Amino acid sequence: MRGTVTIIDKGNVRVHSYTAPDTALNVTTQLIETPSRLIAVDGQVTVADADEVVEYAKGLGKPLDRLIITHAHPDHYQGAHRFDAPIHALAVTRDEMAARGDLKDPTGIPVPAAETAPTDLITPGTEVIDGVPFVFEAVSGGETTEQLLIRLPEHGVLVAQDLVYHHTHVFVGNNDVARWLDILQALSDPAYDTVLPGHGLPAGPDVFAEMAEYLQAAQELLGDDGQAYKQAIIERFPSYGSPFVIDIGNYYLFGTPF
Repeated sequence: MRGTVTIIDKGNVRVHSYTAPDTALNVTTQLIETPSRLIAVDGQVTVADADEVVEYAKGLGKPLDRLIITHAHPDHYQGAHRFDAPIHALAVTRDEMAARGDLKDPTGIPVPAAETAPTDLITPGTEVIDGVPFVFEAVSGGETTEQLLIRLPEHGVLVAQDLVYHHTHVFVGNNDVARWLDILQALSDPAYDTVLPGHGLPAGPDVFAEMAEYLQAAQELLGDDGQAYKQAIIERFPSYGSPFVIDIGNYYLFGTPF
């Protein structure tokens, strides 16, 4: 298996977190297993990793109810069409995905926009799926313009996705670090002992302080030279994975090719 699967048992809910390898940005797809079905969150950057998630999901012996796309960054939906399930997203995410048009995954496999387009729109609020309350919230700013946050309040699970990275270099290309720090402070809640990131392995509540430390360092180190910033942030966090994420952010900030 290319990726890493972490299983978290929460009684009548089990979370299977698939984290892609470092070369695929440590993107994490969450498979939330309820009593009789599976809900997937985010669809991977490469088709190969999406296929691996789908094959793993088949082994669980429950139908895949839906794939939820939390935001319109391609690394979270380029493999969405491989899940063969209804694709759910916020309306703003659907529109931003459509605006990006056809894409290719990092290996060059075509990703037609029509095949990854959301089929069902998420309205913020509570939806009970297979007896389990899912609370959907739209969060503006931070890593991107708008993204979906999912709470499982009865199980202490916060599906943060790209509001949180875990021991992986962070995309700051949206240039909205101050807002992101405010979001992290608001999300820190002892009622949620399991935090599921969009990049990296599942974490506990300590991840919010770790993320804040990284973002504060980004504020300090980020000037007008992307390569200097990359060198400095890697020196500050040498154990963090997927430094290519920094190159992607530098492209958005400075137009630096990658």
